[in-house]
Amino acid sequence: MMGNPERMTIQRPGNAVRSPVDIATAPFWVEMLLEGRAGGENTAMRASLDPGTITRWHTHPRGQLLHVLTGRGLAQREGGAVEELRTGDAIWFTAGEKHWRGAGRDNPFSYISLQATEAGRNVDWLEPVEIRS
Repeated sequence: MMGNPERMTIQRPGNAVRSPVDIATAPFWVEMLLEGRAGGENTAMRASLDPGTITRWHTHPRGQLLHVLTGRGLAQREGGAVEELRTGDAIWFTAGEKHWRGAGRDNPFSYISLQATEAGRNVDWLEPVEIRS
């Protein structure tokens, strides 16, 4: 990782890689747009999840903004209801707020996320989600 660019930079699509296998029920496509390293620098990514793929519970030390690009997804904060996410929605998770997100059972789901770095990290992955029908 190089840190945030020092001047205008254009990131062209086509550099997506598969996510680590242990952060969701299935690997998903991730394309890094910004890779912040220093405290306060932003990290941004575009992600595409196949139907039914959900992340583990996790938190972000400085919070996270999520913008839904396509599809329908689901998100839940600890203690809250499962919410449906739709194209165009913007969701804010506050610093340290435990949450998960995923694609609907029959829908792919893509989004852009933006989160700041603190102490060299921008996410803390936790336990798997247990969804009860």
